[in-house]
Amino acid sequence: MNEVKFDLKPIERKPSRRYRKGSKYDPILDAFLEGTDKLVEVHVENKDANYLRTQLQKRIEARNLKNLKISVVNNIAYLESRGPIRPPDKQPSGRIA
Repeated sequence: MNEVKFDLKPIERKPSRRYRKGSKYDPILDAFLEGTDKLVEVHVENKDANYLRTQLQKRIEARNLKNLKISVVNNIAYLESRGPIRPPDKQPSGRIA
């Protein structure tokens, strides 16, 4: 039987897992939210439209952007606004600080 070489090192504690904050797809949503267009085509280099829809839908749900919709027609992704975009507690107050 072959022997396996290994090493055991005592440690104080496991390192904490590093999570990515946000998503690389958040800038797409941010740019749309800052703009005035109600409907846009979304193209990301080397990404299929259906993959893009899945990723953006996850971010829309995570950010609670209920009036944003992502859809795909003929392999083109479309991002559209259907009313107020931000949740009610995040709406601008209209006041100037």
